[in-house]
Amino acid sequence: MLLANLRFNSKQEKSMEMENTLYYGDNLDILRKHIPDKSVDLIYLDPPFNSKATYNILYSEKNGTASAAQIRAFEDTWHWDNKAEETYREITETAPQRVADLIVALRSFLGSNDMMAYLVMMAIRLVELQRVLKDTGSIYLHCDPTASHYLKLVMDAIFGFRNIRNEIIWQKIRIEKAQSNQFAKLHDIIFYYTKSEQYFFHRQRITPSQEYTDKYYTQVESGTGRRYQLVSFLQGGQGPPRRFGDRLLEPPPGKHWIWSQERIDQAMREGRLVFTDPNKPRLKRYLGEHKGRNVGSIWTDIYPINAVAKERLGYPTQKPETLLERIITASSNEGDIVLDPFCGCGTTITVAEKLKRKWIGIDITHLAISLMKHRLKDTFGDSLKYQVIGEPVDVKSAEELAEQDPYQFQWWALGLVGARPAESEKRKGGDRGIDGYVYFHDELQKTKKIILQVKCGHVNPSQIRDLRGVIERERAQIGVFITLKKPTGGMRKEAVSTGYYKSPGWNKSYPKTQILTIRELLEGKGIDYPPKTSITFKKAKRHEAEKGEQLSLDKEE
Repeated sequence: MLLANLRFNSKQEKSMEMENTLYYGDNLDILRKHIPDKSVDLIYLDPPFNSKATYNILYSEKNGTASAAQIRAFEDTWHWDNKAEETYREITETAPQRVADLIVALRSFLGSNDMMAYLVMMAIRLVELQRVLKDTGSIYLHCDPTASHYLKLVMDAIFGFRNIRNEIIWQKIRIEKAQSNQFAKLHDIIFYYTKSEQYFFHRQRITPSQEYTDKYYTQVESGTGRRYQLVSFLQGGQGPPRRFGDRLLEPPPGKHWIWSQERIDQAMREGRLVFTDPNKPRLKRYLGEHKGRNVGSIWTDIYPINAVAKERLGYPTQKPETLLERIITASSNEGDIVLDPFCGCGTTITVAEKLKRKWIGIDITHLAISLMKHRLKDTFGDSLKYQVIGEPVDVKSAEELAEQDPYQFQWWALGLVGARPAESEKRKGGDRGIDGYVYFHDELQKTKKIILQVKCGHVNPSQIRDLRGVIERERAQIGVFITLKKPTGGMRKEAVSTGYYKSPGWNKSYPKTQILTIRELLEGKGIDYPPKTSITFKKAKRHEAEKGEQLSLDKEE
């Protein structure tokens, strides 16, 4: 797909040796070119759902409200075209036989339509994901009911129907919308598969609520003040009599005492058994011993990201971190490799980093890569080390990107200076002379604005004059012209003639019109404006690792 011939520098060409890595590009190409067989411990993917909706990245405006300007990130509508036909043919000729047979059968049933195009796109990628997964690894496929029934068939064919562990129901909607002719749609589905019968799983528990403990742990032990409840000492299945002190008690028919005689003797000495009836011992269960309720396959305790949540970054398909925390802690260990091939705004890799896992994230838009880089920096600071593969590393590869997709080039260039893309109107015929924004504060309660233009083709002084007009029209403090080509002397002269913006907060002047080349940006030069005041992107919450932090988990292998 895009960037098939994009250059990678010599460092990027080497095997990554499991270094934390962000990849820009088509995940099918990335998986085939860069991810070795059986190298990943856990895969989470939240692919587009074929809902025929155009997703947009929403950014916060300077007053904190959602922006009316929406950036077209990707369309999740798939169509049966030449690419779908080629992929279908590749699956039938090269995929495992059971996968090829299923895809042929599905096409005979569905026909050559949008849903079939979506399933073909998913099937060929799932084959690659099965290849890179370790034999002890797990995969979680997140989807909604639109295509879940078809995707399960594909997963069964690739991973084996015996290797499905759960069909998880996540209730993501809390306030249902009124439906006149059907039940309200409240949930997503997460298919949990393993590659084999040998896999890691850490049982997850839900901490009891205050309401629960107040209702059931009603008794207080004299002397210690410990809260407890009395629970049955019986289980199903006939068992032998046991001695409780000086009494030999038969269990009721069809029941048995839950402990051996040795453990009963110890419990009697410790005062753990209470007789509410002469022949019915009951066990003291202390509140401090309650590990919480086991997590089942219906998840109602993880709430979606609401409009005012601190972790909300404005990405339309963003999932809550608690959802990924549960998945990652359940099916991986510290130091394991976590892969997200549809990485979006980077929730998976952010949570993986917090939980001390290594990670790989892949996305096909530079918008998403830019958003992830900002999120990682805001959350972990400059100390976090990772590599980005697939981005231009020099002017030559920048030229290749500009030739292949000018819009991706524009988004990448804006990301170099931390700018928010403007509304994508070019496809509609007119961009109002603005490609991006940077907002900053240099005096109390006043937000200032920098507007940016990005050019990858021929440049001349008239473009700087046009930018000057846009600066005046938008009442911006600074305008920046980013160019792939070398600017002319006339352009620089025109830029100087626009004068300076004097910052009242810093009592310093900054050029009102600035020209930056891609070469200069790659060498580290940036916009000259009041320092450390950018408020362009909503910042992710800073992660502070707790000393001695441990997870209390029950491990089952």
